[in-house]
Amino acid sequence: MTTSRKVITMKKTLLLSAALMVCASAFAATDHYLRRDGGHVQHLKITRTGEETTVSMDVDFEPTSAEAAQGIKPCSVEIDGDAKELSENELVLKKQYTGEPHYCTLNVHLSDDEARVEQSEDCRYSLGTFCKFGSEGKSLTKIK
Repeated sequence: MTTSRKVITMKKTLLLSAALMVCASAFAATDHYLRRDGGHVQHLKITRTGEETTVSMDVDFEPTSAEAAQGIKPCSVEIDGDAKELSENELVLKKQYTGEPHYCTLNVHLSDDEARVEQSEDCRYSLGTFCKFGSEGKSLTKIK
């Protein structure tokens, strides 16, 4: 094979590789939702890639100075994994704690630009007293 032919073949291979990467990312969509309530910040991320849906949620709580004086401590917790789509607007993430019999289940209800999250009782096992994945009936707003 001549040098010019090798260069053309390499260019075609590079172009094909780049096209495949663009196609794969074109089928992936990620939505972010956020809620701030006092010292709580909840961030929900939903990624859909073809047939797969993954959900991750992180929660941060920073007590006020009055709460800190009462012994309330800050916390930061995260959960993620593959989610099951029950319908177009409802997802369920069920995650088992490492080495434990407890499962944390998040039911995510989506509407136009909002999400509401319900957590199972077993989620409290890792969350402690003040951190929570559940949005308590309030909405997380979609970030555009």
